[in-house]
Amino acid sequence: MAIKRGKVLIVDDNEDVLFSLNMLLKPCVEAIRVITNPERIPEFLKSFQPDVILLDMNFSRDAASGEEGYAWLKRILEYDAEAVVLFITAYVSTEKTVRAIRAGAVDFIPKPWDKQKLVDAVNSAIDLRRDKMLERARRMVAEQKEKAAKPKAEKPQEPKALPTVNFIGASKPIQALKQQINRVAETDANVLVTGENGTGKDVVARELHRLSRRAQQPLVCIDLGCIPENLFESELFGYEKGAFTGAEQAKQGRIEAADGGTLFLDEIGNLSLAMQQKLLTVIEKRQTSRIGATEVKYIDVRIIAATNADLKARVAEGTFRQDLLYRLNTIELKLPRLAERGNDILLLATYFLDQYAEKYQLPPRELSEAERTRLLEHPWHGNVRELQHAMERCVVMGLEFGEMTETDLLTPSSEESSAPTLQTLNLEELERQAILHALSQADGNLSQAASLLGITRYALYRKVNKLGI
Repeated sequence: MAIKRGKVLIVDDNEDVLFSLNMLLKPCVEAIRVITNPERIPEFLKSFQPDVILLDMNFSRDAASGEEGYAWLKRILEYDAEAVVLFITAYVSTEKTVRAIRAGAVDFIPKPWDKQKLVDAVNSAIDLRRDKMLERARRMVAEQKEKAAKPKAEKPQEPKALPTVNFIGASKPIQALKQQINRVAETDANVLVTGENGTGKDVVARELHRLSRRAQQPLVCIDLGCIPENLFESELFGYEKGAFTGAEQAKQGRIEAADGGTLFLDEIGNLSLAMQQKLLTVIEKRQTSRIGATEVKYIDVRIIAATNADLKARVAEGTFRQDLLYRLNTIELKLPRLAERGNDILLLATYFLDQYAEKYQLPPRELSEAERTRLLEHPWHGNVRELQHAMERCVVMGLEFGEMTETDLLTPSSEESSAPTLQTLNLEELERQAILHALSQADGNLSQAASLLGITRYALYRKVNKLGI
């Protein structure tokens, strides 16, 4: 039985829609509230504190334009800047979709909806909300530490020992990686972090920032695999009021927000050639400019990029700029596969078991000898992320790892993992076949399927929608 998580508020003036959504989502979320009158949204934001809001775009005043939806989205974000809002509407257009995302909506769900896609979208939105709240907590802790340190700033301080790297592992590859992180962290050198999905590239980026002289300044993370290509520029550089239709107020870009700190560009291989040129200009000239602005702003930012793609091969193909690669990989840190890390698997498994036992308020337990053996023998195609999810299932389901089936592990058998015979050379059809095969291997789990395909969950979600799967 799936664990229910997250609270959802649904706002729609159609009671049939509310009933349908309530019945669809009730089995997979902790709590649902439905309202027909959007004027009650502020009341529920305070009393119910939803993780996700499904918001209709049109109410009594207007049947198609969506202006009411945009107005309520603005009010919701004024109340809670980290609110996660999904628009639902029967009147879909590209212009509306782009405007909705620029205004702060996370997704745009058309009526009538595909049930599974809607459930997946809500689950992804709940994950995003949790990530946002975690980042808010981290910022608050950093601000408190900064305030506490200010009164002592004028007094001479004793030299401090170099902080240790918070990266679990004692294997030779990880010890070498820790030494590299320590050497590189205090410099301002740009770093390219490479490795398979699930190996912990984002953890390395956060460690580099935490150990740097910029630790008290912002760490701005951008997953380029989650941003629609036509929104890259506005997200990275921001825009001035009136720069384009729908730009009702100025917005700071992520690069500008990282001034003085660190900018982490995850999935850098997804950046288009046009945006690669703009990013190269930022790196070389240390300046940025919002869309619609007449002036440039000089910035001081360190760039950490990450990818699971072979950028050198992309350069040879002509899809990635060689000069940008040279700028990004001043230092390259390559993460090993989990299967190459030996007993680190057991250290990580114990860590995750303790974390989830505490999270779910269940008794802690130790790994049996049979579990330890199977953990070390398992191939871990999904790397640390797969291990983390497996340990969570062990805790929640009360299983021992040795008792878990291949289905529990979301790992295909040898027969299932054989590559499908190609029936066509059409690229779109090949992509469709690859996605369907990955979904079949992952038993419909989008996160695992995305890992098998080497892309992010959000990128897979967009491809599924595009191809009509």
